Amino acid sequence: MIGATASASRRVPGERCGRLAAQRGWYRGFFDPSRWGRVFLCGSEMATEALFYADSYLRDFEATVTAVRPDGVALDRTAFYPHGGGQPTDVGELRAHGQVWPVTAVRRQGGDIVHRLDGESPPAGTAVIGHLDWDLRYAFMRLHTALHALSGVVWTGWQADVTGSHIYEDGGKARMDFSLEGIRINDVRDEIEERLNAELAAARPVRAYELPRAEALELPDLIRTHVNLVPAHIANIRIVEIEGLDRQADGGTHVANTSEVGRVAIINAANKGRINRRLEIALTD
Repeated sequence: MIGATASASRRVPGERCGRLAAQRGWYRGFFDPSRWGRVFLCGSEMATEALFYADSYLRDFEATVTAVRPDGVALDRTAFYPHGGGQPTDVGELRAHGQVWPVTAVRRQGGDIVHRLDGESPPAGTAVIGHLDWDLRYAFMRLHTALHALSGVVWTGWQADVTGSHIYEDGGKARMDFSLEGIRINDVRDEIEERLNAELAAARPVRAYELPRAEALELPDLIRTHVNLVPAHIANIRIVEIEGLDRQADGGTHVANTSEVGRVAIINAANKGRINRRLEIALTD
């Protein structure tokens, strides 16, 4: 199972939001993605409930437009993942009363998740049905889990930190950069690919959970990035774990088992300067 059930909304007086945000690690004062999409109401402003943390397989959902902005609409709840953490934005549609609005991009703005639409936006208060482009989202999930497995393989074999990663917007490929000084990446490319596919075929369960920051940071090898990218104000850290292989702080969406990824191919390997080594992967089935 990925994630946990999102909690109910909570209202906090506006004058207390900043102080409580610092104490409790709410994302930008309203929303902490490590809290499974928990919703906070600061004064009269409502944050969006992030349904994708409770269920990354959710394709359709009901929601209400809470605000109309020049760059899109905010919803009270959404399964659309906003661009961030190396994972691209979801796309799809909003539907209401026989009308369809294509969703072309999704971004976080403060506590809201804002959906950019083609055409004139539905007014605030409109009840809508959201529908994800599932083929694209599922490709993102498979690639994201593949990257975590790749990180586990390279860490186990070569103790290399991750210096960057990115999933491409078409869902066809992804890349990860490592700190591998003294090693020519093409010398180990085939070995890494073989090990990676063996780990994916092992059908390892993938689960997400949260831990208090102090407890999480005591876990060995949790932060595989070259620099700790977890903001200091985050009180609870969301962990994505591939059983027996990899455990990382992460805010994205993943498959429930590595067998869902299928086979991957390393389609490019490059030395990027004295230290950085880049591996680009693609799904093959």
